[in-house]
Amino acid sequence: MSPHSASASLRRPTDGDVARFLARAAQAPLSYQASGAAIDRAPPGYDYDHTRVQLGRGDAVYERARAALREWRMFPAPWAIVRAVEGDTVCVQIHVLGLWWLNGARIVARYDDQAAVRRCGIAYATLACHVESGEEHFVVEQLADGSVWYDLRACSRPEYFPARVAKPLARALQRRFVRDSQRALRAAAATSSSAT
Repeated sequence: MSPHSASASLRRPTDGDVARFLARAAQAPLSYQASGAAIDRAPPGYDYDHTRVQLGRGDAVYERARAALREWRMFPAPWAIVRAVEGDTVCVQIHVLGLWWLNGARIVARYDDQAAVRRCGIAYATLACHVESGEEHFVVEQLADGSVWYDLRACSRPEYFPARVAKPLARALQRRFVRDSQRALRAAAATSSSAT
């Protein structure tokens, strides 16, 4: 196995496994030429997804959603979570089909605008140690009318051979991720006990 390949296991990765993976991921090259800018289409050979859902209205909703996004709670536990972030390197753990996958990504943009449209978020691009190749943007916005939105944009294609073979399953899992991610952010934005 290449030192820069995705990691899969039949057992849940330990903190030590995650630390070792993160150290490898920090040295891994990008598998996607990231723009860091808000993507509105995919390059040839990539799928493009854009979803947007209203989380509520008002400053309190925005601040709760902003805090949840900064804590990576848009990743829908228990099957998809961010296990660790070191600098700009991110370790995402996915648990599907009885396997535990560790995937590496690198943050390529951060947003924290307080203009007429308040906006907070991050964009990351996949590393060579990720089953997919692509870029994702996770953004929470508050518009001038007070409405608060969660905007998720992604372009991707399967990189790891099993994911290429099972592309319809991979796409189904991506759709599940979007639904569960929206649900997680909605819950966080609606919970007054969330950290701000």
